Amino acid sequence: MNFESSESTQKQSYGPRTIRPIGVASLHSITFSRETLYAIDKNRGFLLEINPKTDNTTVINPYQTDEFTDVTGISIWKDTLWLTWENKIYFCQNAIGNSSEGRLKWQHFFTLPYAADGIAVWESTVYVTCQKLGKIVVFDKNTKEQITGFYAPGIGFENITVQNEELWVCDREEQTVYCLERGTGKVKFSVLTPFESPTGLAFYRNFTTGERQLYVAYSGDELYIRDDPNSEKQYELSKRDRTFIHPLYFYYNEQEKYALSNGFLIEMSYVEELEPLDEIFLEDLEWRIALPSETHRQKVREISPIGMPFTEEIQDGQKVAVFRFQPLRQTERRIFGWKALLEVRAIKYQIQPFNVENIPKMSPDFQEKYLVDNDNLAMDKEIVIRAAKDAVWRESNLLRQLLKIRNYVYDQLSYGVTAKIDTPDIVLERGIGSCGEYVGLLLALARLNGIACRTVGRYKCPAFADRKGVPLEPEFNHVWLEFYLPGFGWVPMESNPDDLQEGGPYPLRFFMGLAWYHVEIGKGIKFEMIKNKGVAVNKEEVSIGNLAINHVRFTILEELPNN
Repeated sequence: MNFESSESTQKQSYGPRTIRPIGVASLHSITFSRETLYAIDKNRGFLLEINPKTDNTTVINPYQTDEFTDVTGISIWKDTLWLTWENKIYFCQNAIGNSSEGRLKWQHFFTLPYAADGIAVWESTVYVTCQKLGKIVVFDKNTKEQITGFYAPGIGFENITVQNEELWVCDREEQTVYCLERGTGKVKFSVLTPFESPTGLAFYRNFTTGERQLYVAYSGDELYIRDDPNSEKQYELSKRDRTFIHPLYFYYNEQEKYALSNGFLIEMSYVEELEPLDEIFLEDLEWRIALPSETHRQKVREISPIGMPFTEEIQDGQKVAVFRFQPLRQTERRIFGWKALLEVRAIKYQIQPFNVENIPKMSPDFQEKYLVDNDNLAMDKEIVIRAAKDAVWRESNLLRQLLKIRNYVYDQLSYGVTAKIDTPDIVLERGIGSCGEYVGLLLALARLNGIACRTVGRYKCPAFADRKGVPLEPEFNHVWLEFYLPGFGWVPMESNPDDLQEGGPYPLRFFMGLAWYHVEIGKGIKFEMIKNKGVAVNKEEVSIGNLAINHVRFTILEELPNN
């Protein structure tokens, strides 16, 4: 019996796929030479040749791995390998296609004052990223002289590649890939990556069809349960290396100023398990649960009831599922809720401060609805009023005001889960807040500065994009906010996830952006509430938490094809 080789079998159905080289720990840069992928494992010092169709991996510097340890950037132009090591730039001629038995001879090109991170070469030009300088430094390959420099688009470790007239940069802390004009360094657009810690990127070109596909390398660690039979506690929480290469899909809508990236088809269910703690009798109860919204980045394929039927209503432009109990008694036990099939993608809005210099004035109805204290925001308290002034100082540009407010809140607060949501004045004095308390303070400061905004949420799918078909349950709910730009519409801003380090600088990944795992439900309305005889029930009288236990489940069904 004849068996086809693994490679020939995979060729028949080859398309963009996750590449998982075996035996590597930390991929920090990738580059293509025709259809062969090259990568550097900076921890082990492996210079790798990888077959992207089979994951077959070859170490091409077997006698020089010590020399390649801590190399963070590689690039190939023709048969010359370029690399960055510490603060130096080197090149190796005739490095590609030679036998692995030969030694690679490094030649010094340039020394920077700080660590050189990523490198890309295009014809006679060499581009090097340097986080410490906050720049992309540009050299002439022939003269070894610096030509110019561009500001780096993000705040973290960055790697770089060149594609015709564009520079493409990935930033590990920003979880973002940027497309820049090669001649000026101006950012054309940016997209969020589906995984954290992108450390390298490269374009694959199909020489048969001419099509190009961008791949991004990721490097980090993951938690797992370690089985140690010799330990008194056999199972313990531990970490292990996690590194792989995944295709990045993107779509840029220049006219509407937003960009989408990798999407996923997910199934989400929200269910209440009815089990009243106290004696209760509600004669005519409406149990209202918001439904997922339709947005640029989120499409609802279908919604179906779980446990019992509901009617669908529109509340302030948002869809709500209404379950009716006539009556609701203490002895009643039910499971009820909804299941939604959703297409979700990451989105990043490409709006700049100069775009909002001459925007139209906000309509009076927006001012009445979104500039007032209608959610216990303590906007009349002196500490909050003073914070609103201090946050923006003399800034008049709306977008810069929002960013200054966000950074001010991040400077004042540290994240912590709290027993209940306190008002912004208490949160400011305490200096610690949950996501809901971050949102409350952001809303108060923005509204006091005349910026319309509203609460959005309600859950995030656990961010395991490669765990398909497995039920995933989030530990907490989550809220963020949207602010309104007249002439553009509602734009998202996360509450606390970008508050990563004391005193900043803070990433901009979720300022006007959301990852694929955010699920938008009930924009500007309460996610869940109950009414008795058409009147909202006060939570002090009857609390939803005392009536039922909620169950939230996500299942990632598949990654969606290119946008």
